[in-house]
Amino acid sequence: MLLYHYTDFNALNGIVGNAELRLNNILNMNDTSEMRLFVNGLRDNVLVDLKTAGLDKQFSLAKEFFKKEFAEEFHYSAYAACFSEYPDDAAQWERYAKGGQGVCIAFHKDLLERLVEDESSVSLKKVYYQDTVEGHELIKSFTDVMSDLSSFEGEQTEIRKLMNEAWISSAAFKHPSFTSENEVRLIYTPFSAEEAAVKPKYHIAWDRIKKYYPLDLNELCAKLGIRISSLVDRITIGPASPQSLPILQDYLTDAGLKILADRVSLSKCPLRKPTT
Repeated sequence: MLLYHYTDFNALNGIVGNAELRLNNILNMNDTSEMRLFVNGLRDNVLVDLKTAGLDKQFSLAKEFFKKEFAEEFHYSAYAACFSEYPDDAAQWERYAKGGQGVCIAFHKDLLERLVEDESSVSLKKVYYQDTVEGHELIKSFTDVMSDLSSFEGEQTEIRKLMNEAWISSAAFKHPSFTSENEVRLIYTPFSAEEAAVKPKYHIAWDRIKKYYPLDLNELCAKLGIRISSLVDRITIGPASPQSLPILQDYLTDAGLKILADRVSLSKCPLRKPTT
């Protein structure tokens, strides 16, 4: 099975030229409810359960706990590279590849999974699209633990462990209005790692500094005894891109990726080119 990463030519150069796949902050992605939708729904359900059970003291302590935790949400930021299961898709070209002027890189899903299988804080997850978390197992877990007043004492180890699980789960949970993306995410949760599996880097733009985590594809592929040209199945030039196919093939050949150069094609998507 293939997973499709729609992006621009700068990112293409980073991935195949520099062998670096960037994982960006999910909280800054185009769904403004990212991660928050899940944890807010979780909190609301837990508080209702505690109130219904007549546990007023626990209800107040839980409400204060969630308030403090959510105020520190950046600590729980997850970072991800996003893929779709849809090839040559108009919506993906429009939204993630500069209005169709970028590229689509097809990755082998099984190899992506194998690349990160030994990394406890990095995982490949299919995104779930729901507007409610009712029935999620973490609701009962939180309610059971928080029903005990002693759980709020000291370092609150059990509650914080559950909070970590909640933020990890939230990284693969999106509002149903994004269902058409059919997304799969390569997710890194630095807050869940005892020791940093990936070191952060910073991109300096004219208006801000962005933090990201880079995956070293050469290093990861070497563990499997493969090259990037095995991980990447093909590259498709966007339907509105002015990119010359022969020049992109020359670029790949000169980068030592002649195999990939032979797997470049033009999109067949009839997306209208932007007017000038």
